[in-house]
Amino acid sequence: MSTNSFGRMFTVTTWGESHGPALGATVDGCPPNIALEPEMLQQWLDKRKPGQNKYTTQRQEADAVEILSGVFEGRTTGMPIQLMIRNTDQRSKDYSDIMDKFRPGHADITYWQKYGIRDYRGGGRSSARETAARVAAGGVAREALRSLLPDLRITGYMVQMGDRAIDRSNFDYNQIEQNPFWTPDAQAAADWADYLDRLRKSGNSVGAIIEVTARGVPSGLGAPVYGKLDTDIATAMMSINAVKGVEIGAGMGAATLTGEQNADEIYMSDKGPVYSSNHSGGVLGGISTGQDVVCRFAVKPTSSILKSRKTIDKAGNETEIITKGRHDPCVGIRAVPVGEAMMACVLLDHVLLHRGQVGENQGRIG
Repeated sequence: MSTNSFGRMFTVTTWGESHGPALGATVDGCPPNIALEPEMLQQWLDKRKPGQNKYTTQRQEADAVEILSGVFEGRTTGMPIQLMIRNTDQRSKDYSDIMDKFRPGHADITYWQKYGIRDYRGGGRSSARETAARVAAGGVAREALRSLLPDLRITGYMVQMGDRAIDRSNFDYNQIEQNPFWTPDAQAAADWADYLDRLRKSGNSVGAIIEVTARGVPSGLGAPVYGKLDTDIATAMMSINAVKGVEIGAGMGAATLTGEQNADEIYMSDKGPVYSSNHSGGVLGGISTGQDVVCRFAVKPTSSILKSRKTIDKAGNETEIITKGRHDPCVGIRAVPVGEAMMACVLLDHVLLHRGQVGENQGRIG
């Protein structure tokens, strides 16, 4: 069992390695007659691709996506969609010094213990490069959602770098694409620029917290027990390379609230039920409420750093390691479009599941 696939109705299987000739995704279950051209997917890959500024890895990849199947005359056919992204700027020699050593904080040691073989060139399958395939697949999901739910908007942004969080009172959606950190707080962006530049020059790295919000999600998506919408979102985000924690709505903070504080009071409006707050993150009992679906995930610091760290080699000898090559000082920056892509894939999967079982929501209010 390879476990390289996710989704039930809308399924995605990613393939390829960081330093192989190409990587990509096989997407199945996309509805037919959805308009789809490579440039529709490319806009999202351009957000994720490396080398765009000094705050990301300087590996130069065009990340140009090719559609090999499942599309005819610019429209999906309902057949599997094969997406491919060629690797063009690998420097495998940068990793020759660590072929027998395990990088602390990286998957090197667990891959070796499990499989007895590992692609040490950039981490192979454990590399964040794998996420390019997810973003391409997420682009397909976005186009299908655009057709099925035209009012849906998925937006990701960074809310914390290291121990430096944004000021929510400065939150401005219009600022997100105006800085290299995809943050809605312009003041935080200026602070992070100086902070990360110093870390980068010292050969160090830092983690981050990303928030993804889906606005315009209809009520009724998800199921009460094993098919919960928030369960699938958490699973999808947790599967992203370097993610170590996920929360929905108030998340861990809900443990600090009383029942009175946590309850999102319900009122009636001329458009239906409305809520006084959104501690639930838009999901109650595994089913969407119609509010914004809000998710956050924590990305650990990049493990490949220019700092000497103690480790062992395959023979069990104690040694030290410094990882050369080109790496992100804060991999959380490029995780923003990846989180958006995973949210899109999960939402489309649940839209199709809901449509197949229920059709339209059965319970009417008012």
